[in-house]
Formats: sequence, C-alpha cells, structure tokens
Amino acid sequence: MAAAAALEAAAPTDALWGLVHDFVMGQQEGPADQVAADVKSGNYTVLQVVEALGSSLENPEPRTRARGIQLLSQVLLQCHSLLLEKEVVHLILFYENRLKDHHLVIPSVLQGLKALSLCVALPPGLAVSVLKAIFQEVHVQSLPQVDRHTVYNIITNFMRTREEELKGLGADFTFGFIQVMDGEKDPRNLLVAFRIVHDLISRDYSLGPFVEELFEVTSCYFPIDFTPPPNDPYGIQREDLILSLRSVLASTPRFAEFLLPLLIEKVDSEILSAKLDSLQTLNACCAVYRQKELKDFLPSLWASIRREVFQTASERVEAEGLAALHSLTVCLSRSVLSADAEDLLDSFLSNILQDCKHHLCEPDMKLVWPSAKLLQAAAGASARACDYITSNVLPLLLEQFHKHSQSSQRRTILEMLLGFLKLQQKWSYEDKDQRPLNGFKDQLCSLVFMALTGPSTQLQLVGIHTLTVLGAQPDLLSSEDLELAVGHLYRLNFLEEDSQSWVAALEASGTLAALYPVAFSSHLVPKLAEELRVGESDLTRGDGPTQCSRHLCCLQALSAISTHPSIVRETLPLLLQHLCQVNKEKEPSVLRKVLLEDEVLAAMVSVIGTATTHLSPELAAQSVTHIVPLFLDGNVSFLPENSFPSRFQPFQDGSSGQRRLVALLMAFVCSLPRNVEIPQLNQLMRELLELSCCHSCPFSSTAAAKCFAGLLNKHPAGQQLDEFLQLAVDKVEAGLGSGPCRSQAFTLLLWVTKALVLRYHPLSSCLTTQLMGLLSDPELGPAAADGFSLLMSDCTDVLTRAGHAEVRIMFRQRFFTDNVPALVQGFHAAPQGVKPNYLKGLSHVLNRLPKPVLLPELPTLLSLLLEALSCPDCVVQLSTLSCLQPLLLEAPQVMSLHVDTLVTKFLNLTSSPSMAVRIAALQCMHALTRLPTPVLLPYKPQVIRALAKPLDDKKRLVRKEAVSARGEWFLLGSPGS
Repeated sequence: MAAAAALEAAAPTDALWGLVHDFVMGQQEGPADQVAADVKSGNYTVLQVVEALGSSLENPEPRTRARGIQLLSQVLLQCHSLLLEKEVVHLILFYENRLKDHHLVIPSVLQGLKALSLCVALPPGLAVSVLKAIFQEVHVQSLPQVDRHTVYNIITNFMRTREEELKGLGADFTFGFIQVMDGEKDPRNLLVAFRIVHDLISRDYSLGPFVEELFEVTSCYFPIDFTPPPNDPYGIQREDLILSLRSVLASTPRFAEFLLPLLIEKVDSEILSAKLDSLQTLNACCAVYRQKELKDFLPSLWASIRREVFQTASERVEAEGLAALHSLTVCLSRSVLSADAEDLLDSFLSNILQDCKHHLCEPDMKLVWPSAKLLQAAAGASARACDYITSNVLPLLLEQFHKHSQSSQRRTILEMLLGFLKLQQKWSYEDKDQRPLNGFKDQLCSLVFMALTGPSTQLQLVGIHTLTVLGAQPDLLSSEDLELAVGHLYRLNFLEEDSQSWVAALEASGTLAALYPVAFSSHLVPKLAEELRVGESDLTRGDGPTQCSRHLCCLQALSAISTHPSIVRETLPLLLQHLCQVNKEKEPSVLRKVLLEDEVLAAMVSVIGTATTHLSPELAAQSVTHIVPLFLDGNVSFLPENSFPSRFQPFQDGSSGQRRLVALLMAFVCSLPRNVEIPQLNQLMRELLELSCCHSCPFSSTAAAKCFAGLLNKHPAGQQLDEFLQLAVDKVEAGLGSGPCRSQAFTLLLWVTKALVLRYHPLSSCLTTQLMGLLSDPELGPAAADGFSLLMSDCTDVLTRAGHAEVRIMFRQRFFTDNVPALVQGFHAAPQGVKPNYLKGLSHVLNRLPKPVLLPELPTLLSLLLEALSCPDCVVQLSTLSCLQPLLLEAPQVMSLHVDTLVTKFLNLTSSPSMAVRIAALQCMHALTRLPTPVLLPYKPQVIRALAKPLDDKKRLVRKEAVSARGEWFLLGSPGS
C-alpha cells in the first residue's frame, strides 16, 4: 500500500500534463514560468516534470525535442537550488548525451547545463565532465551569439566554484577554451571571454605549450576597432573592450616576446588610436615585466617613444609616450640584479642621455622641451635614475643659462631646471651628502637670484617658483642663502609693481616661512613691523595713496608668512597692537577710515584666516570662547587692561563701522577645525542671518552671509542643521519678494547654495533650481548668471579646504551632471532677452569643469558654446573662449566639424572693445592651427589678412598674441610644420 501511494505521489498530475502540452505542442511561453513556480512551491518535483516531458524528449521531431528540453531548462534555471545531488548527476548525464543531438536542440541543452553549473549540490568531477563534453561535441563559434554567451557563462561559473577540479585538467582546459573562443566577434561575448582569459592567467591555470596560441586568440583583436551602434541597448563602449583586452595582454610576462613586437609595430603606425592604445598597454605591461622580458626590445621601444615625442602633433600621444618611458625606467629600476648580470638601467639611461643631451645645447633650442620631457620622464622613475640624469644634465643647463642672454631663453632653461629640481623632492636620502644637488647648490642659488633681479616678469616668476622648490630640499640652503632669499622676497613684495611677481612672492613667502620660521622671524618680521609702524604714521598724516598701498602690502605679507606657530606668535601681537593704535582716539581719523576700507579689511581677513588654520586645537578652543562673546555680547573682559574705548556690539550697532568688522569674525570662525565647538552657535547663526539681509551696508551683509554659509558647511547633519537651513530658506524667500533687500537675499541664497553643493547636501539641488529660476528675473538675472561662477570656483576666504570646510573632490562633476541639462533646457525655453543669462551661467560651469568630464559631452554642448560667442556680454565671450581654447587642442576631430563657424566668430572677436576678449580670441586662433591641416588650408588666406589688423592694436599684449597666431597660420601646410 505504501509503495503504491509513493508511486501515485510521484506521477505527474493532469494539470502538469496540460502545462507541458501547452508549452511543447501549443508553443505557449507562459506555462514554463507556471511549472517553475509550482516546483518552487512544492506542488511538483523536478522528477515529475521530467516524467511529464518523457514523450517530448524522445520525439523523433528535433523541434519537439528542443521544445521539451527548453521547458526543462527554464525550470532548472529557476529551481537549481532545490536539486539533490543524485538528481544533478542524472540530469548532467542526460544533458551531456543530448549535446550529440540535432543542432536545433543544442541551445536548450546549453541553457540546462548553465542552470546545473550553478548547483551547489554538484558532485566532484562533473564540472570537468561537462566541459570536456562541450569542448568535444560543440562547435561553439557556429552557434548564435546568445548561445555562445551561454557557453562562456558555463565556463565562468565552473571557474568560480570548481577551480581546483578544472586545474586538474592541466593545459587541456586552456586548449579547450582557445577552441571555444577562436573567431569570436561579438563585443558582448568578448568582454566575458577576455575576463576568462585574464582569470586563466591570474589564477595560475596551466597554459602548457599553448602560451602563444592563447596570445594569438586574444591579440588578434588589438588594437580594438569598435564603434557602438546608435541607440545600443547593451551600453558596451569601445573603452570597455580596450581596458578588458589590455588587462589580458598585460597580465603575464610570458606574453612579452609576442606582445612587444606588436606594440612597437602599432606605435610606429600612422593610426592615432593605435599609437595611444599601444603606449598605454606598454605602460600597463611594465607593472609585471622584469628586465629579462624587456632586454631585447629596449632599443626599439626607446626609438619609437623618442620619435613620437619629437615628432607627434598629438599632445595625447606625447603624454602617453612619456608615461611609457617612465614605466619602462621604473621596471628597470626595481629589478634585482644577480652579481654577473648586465645593468640594463645604466645602459638604458645612457642611451636616453646620448640622444637628448645635445638638443639641450642647440642654439635654436628647437628640440629643447621634447628632450627635457623625455629626460624628466626617465628621471622621475627612481632615485637612482634621478641621480644619474640630474648629475649629467644640471651642469649643461647651468652652462646654457649663462650662454644665452635673452630673457625668454633663460626662462626656458630655468623652467627645465625647475622640472629636474622638482623630481628631487620625490626621493629621500639617508646620507644628505650623497644628494646630487649638493654639488650644484651655490650655482643654482646664484642663478635663481639673478632671475629674481632681472627685468623680465616671466623670468622672475620662474625664479620664485625655483626658489620655493630649492627651499623644500631638506638642509640644502645655508643660513646665508636664506637671508638673501628673504631679502629678495621682501623686495618683490614691496618694490615690484607687477602684480604677478607680487602674488608669487607672497605665496613663496608663505611656503618657505613654514619651513624656515627662524629665518623669516629674524629677517622679515622686523622689516614688516617697521613698515607697519611707518605706515600708521604716514596714514595718520594723510600722506597719500602710495602709503596706503604699502600699508596694504604689509598686511598681506603678514598674512602670507603666518604659516608656522612660532611666526603667528609674532604676527598676531603686531596686528593687535596695530588695532589698538587705531582705537587710541575716539574721533574718526584718516587711519581708521583706511582700516575700514574693503581692501584693508580683506587683507586682515587673510591674516586672521591663515593664522587660525594653524592654531593648535587647544588655542583654537580657547580663542573661540573669547571671540564669539566679544561680537555677540560686547564682552571685552579678555582684552589687555579691559581698555576697549567704546561699546562694541557690531550686530546691534547702527553704524556701519562696527558691522564691517563682522568680516574679521568670519575669517576666524570659518577657519576653525570642524571639531572645535563654537559657543552660542544658535544665537550667532540667527544674528548672522539677520545681518545678511540688511541693505544699509552691502559689505557687512555679504560678510555675514559668507560666515553663515561657512558655519553651515561644517555643521554635522542633524536636527539643528535642518533648523538652520529652514531659517535660511525662509529668510531668502521673504527677501526675494518685493523690497529693498532682494540683492542681499540673493547673495545669501548664493552662499548657502555653495556651502551645500560642496558637501553634497540634498537641499543643494532645490536651491540651485531656485537660482536657475532667477536667471529670468529682470533685476537679478545677470547676477544669477555670474553666481554659477562662484558655485564652481574655489574661494580664498571661506569654504576652503585649508579652512577645514567640507569640500567633496568631485563636486564640480556632480554639479555639471545634475544641473547642465536643466540649464540647456532653460536656455531653449527662455525668451530672447533672457537667453544671454543662461549662456553666461552655462559658460561659467563649463569653463571650470575638468576637461576629461567635458569632452564626452562636447558634441551636445558645442552649438550652445558657439552661440555664446555671439552674446554681447564680454564676460560670456571671455568665459566661452577660455572654455573652447583647450578643447581645440584636446578634441580636434569634433571641433573640425565646426571650423567655418569657429574661424568667423574668433576673427570677429579680435576686434572686441575688451582687451581680454581680443587676447583670448587670438589665442583661440592660435589653437585652431592644431586642427587637421587639410581642414584649415581653405581659410589660410582669409585668416592671414584678418590677423594683420590686430598687429597694430594699441595694447602690447594684444599685438604679441597677434604675432604668435599669425605666424602659426603662415606656417600652416609648409614642409616640416
């Protein structure tokens, strides 16, 4: 009785028979999912499904057999986890046998094997059995794409779960896979196949005698030549295939003897993409190669790289060639040599020097930069390479500097020297006496000081930078060198009228002061203190604008050098004493008025902000407990002798004088580390919010808005932050209505938006949308457009990384992705009179976006950029030109499609009333020459005639750019150009 009951339970039911019949004979798809669902719910077993399919599986008609196996396979794909080991064994034997069946059956058989390859209950040995059967019975490349993909999936599944069993096959497994892959063309399958080959190599499967065959079956796709079809639903890009294939080719040194000749051949070809791919692949190979793999190919590799750097018209090829040379030298540097082995690094570097050194000494300096770049690429690979090349090159460059008298040539030589000096910073030396720079220190210092005293601003700038790099070398400069250096920086800070030298000198002073605080305390702080004292006396007498300028320079210099605690201890008392001197008299004085000027307060902000970022945690926490109550409550008890001359309450005081000092509070609290607790924060934020919308003093309201935003950016997420944000949103919405405070409310919106954009806060998208809405506002539209520049730019006083703000690395890319589509859509929908605002906003975003992010979007956005050039707003024109110039160099193929429009618009802008626009337009005309010559030649006569006019421009800088651009167009198409 029990046996009869069991047989009855195992027999298929009428319902199951009906579902099987509908699928197999009725060609309906739905029953397969129903059968699988019933198996998963326990209504049927897999055995019952097989029995129900019995007649179908044995039917003489191949299509019927295929349909029956398809149903079983679809059920197994959904229910493989329910199978018992015994069931798996029988099913695999069944499916292996069916691999010999008619070709119409094979796709369904492979689907079933795919399901079984996922079974946890798969007994040992069956994975090998399945793969042997596939290798022996199935001609994979004759199958449709989807079925080939199934075979790759089966192999991948077994490699993931049965690795040791497959390795037991030895090289037979590798050979079998080679047969499976040979001839594959579909990119979807290639991605999986490349991954399998990579795993074969990286997981140490036996390749046996089939190394070359495995290389051939993959390298035949190199370099990848694939363009995805329009509207490709699979999303496979050429770059995906390139990287996947590269990971295979560069995965083992055993491919080197076959791969390196192929790479050399492709680098020497005329196809740009092949050059780039080959150099990048060589770069990747160097990470796993050793000297023995490279030895026989080094001369040819060097010859190919040298030729590309010397002759290429593509900056990308040059950059990849230099990167490959760097990686080759790294590889040779790290290899461990046996006692009798040849030192390939020395001989390789010797060849590089031999081929490049003489170019450094040529009078026309034609190949100076390519040679220097090659030498620097090799020198940057290791300390040993750096020492070898530097010790050979520095004497030459020092000699050449003195041989050439023109400032431009000296600047070029000094820039090359600077490159080699920077490389020395990468390496540390246990024995400082072994450092190669020691023997050249005096000559280098003499040369730098000569550059700093020369008449050329550009030479001075390189000299300042070189001095900074020399100073960064530990224990290189003597106390006498430092005294001279400080003297030169002081002179450049106060005696040079050129703003570029002045700014560079300030930056260098800050950098070097942090390294040599004693030298700056001894030789610069006393001079600045005297300047400050004289400045106070002169300004009190009202001695004119020159004294104001020197006074401001002094404050900025104090700010710049406040980069070390010991210097801050000297500069802060000077500033406090200075402030006390201001307040000695209660009657307004010239000096007091000067100190409340925007520029002077900005200099003080810089001093205080810089000093605060360098405070110790203890001193920062102590200071904030005094400063905040001072501004909120007028608590002056901590001041010396409590001698503050008048009631100090800037948030309540009606006069603008005290309110303007909120900028100093901003400099302090917005530069504190995030973990420093700010007292009375709730009251402070509300006071700042109130002052930010006060229309009587724009300077104070802006400072308050920036301070509020700076604190908001650092505040941890939570209820209090949400409350502050709601207060700000309410204040902005109320202020943006009608009334006198619209401009101030807009400024608050802008700074709060920036604070949130930098930290990826969810509310930033809502505020940005509100800002976009203001582009159509008749009063605030132009300011809203300029606001996008602020959102994308780095600030100097608040919301800075140095001031401990939360600034996410990719905030510009994210802002672009989230908002540019809406800007473009808004432009198209906007009335004609408002479109310039959208163009200006868009140009600000694009101009500050990293070019690798912009390039893929260029075809979509280029038409808008070209339209922006016709906008009458000079700011829009300048921003757009600044955006287009690098794109001409980096995306010449896309830009070539619009050459007619570009030439016309650039030439028109060379007559702009704005000097900056004229210069930028001429620089773009210069950059146009990097486009393919055949595209440009029809425009050559027109351009040369048009560029004759700016040769007579009244501004020297415009004339200089015109000469440069016209000269390049003259050479266009000539031999050797």
